[in-house]
Amino acid sequence: MPTVAREGQFRFVVNTRENIFEPPHVHVWVSNEDVCRIELNGGTFMDDPPPGTLRDIMKVYASYAEEISKVWDDIHGGR
Repeated sequence: MPTVAREGQFRFVVNTRENIFEPPHVHVWVSNEDVCRIELNGGTFMDDPPPGTLRDIMKVYASYAEEISKVWDDIHGGR
């Protein structure tokens, strides 16, 4: 599970093993907990983020979205 980006309390991780039926996504960790996922094609949450973190997560995600998508494609063979 490579960490693609880390900023403040947020860490963005692309798992190397995912279910084939799931869309491309990144796991968002807050501190030491995997709290939600962001779907890469639309940039939307697949799970509810912790209260009060939505804007901050999306701000950091936007800064690294291109890099995160590239890592997903490298690991999972594109979309």
